[in-house]
Amino acid sequence: MTATKKDFKVIYDKFSAPIAKKLDCGRICAPLNDGIPVCCSTENAIPIVEDEEWKLLNSRTDLWKPFKPFDKASKKIVKELAKTTCAIECKGVAFCERDNRSLACRSFPYFPYFTKEGELIGLAAYWTFEDRCWVISNVEVADKKFVSEMIEAYEYLFDVDEEQYEAYYEESATMRRVFSKRNEPIQIIGCGMKYFFVLPKSGGRVIPTEKSAFRPVKPFTSDKVYKKAIKEAGGDPTGHSLPR
Repeated sequence: MTATKKDFKVIYDKFSAPIAKKLDCGRICAPLNDGIPVCCSTENAIPIVEDEEWKLLNSRTDLWKPFKPFDKASKKIVKELAKTTCAIECKGVAFCERDNRSLACRSFPYFPYFTKEGELIGLAAYWTFEDRCWVISNVEVADKKFVSEMIEAYEYLFDVDEEQYEAYYEESATMRRVFSKRNEPIQIIGCGMKYFFVLPKSGGRVIPTEKSAFRPVKPFTSDKVYKKAIKEAGGDPTGHSLPR
């Protein structure tokens, strides 16, 4: 059983909340990425959709088109895609239609995290973007409505598509292996806005914590480090500072 075009319409209706209220997080990461938010550039993140979701987007808008690989890495990503999925790209951040964002766009930088026992306990961040996505270092900005809508939308998806459940269960297992090697806890925004650490080298043990225990990573640890990173990325750090 797989999700249909109709199912993705239901998911879109369930999940439309922005990740943060009164804050455009793209303005914070854009200076590090040639002026483009990291989540809106296929140089960093290539949106992957199910074929049925692609059918829905095509019926709603001309915002999207098939993604064309531009280097060895992107060619590898496209080549290894499951047969029921495809890579797409939009016209760019200036033309964004919020109602017609893909599920991947709505969710970024988070994905549903499953424990070793198969329980969905909340949202984890795609760690490969932690050096470019300010939100990952500032979990407190994730709005309650965003978290609840995302979890509800994915619960619906998992009810109608077992392969999606398996994919995120495996993604969660991969994250545990990576963070055990790093000897760092995984930070989870839980259902009901509870916060958890998944301890490294513990077999996936989950403990409750406070959001104040979550720590930022470079280049979002200080204004000085942030501005240095902008300069190293070829940008002008003048006028840029981290929100307080």
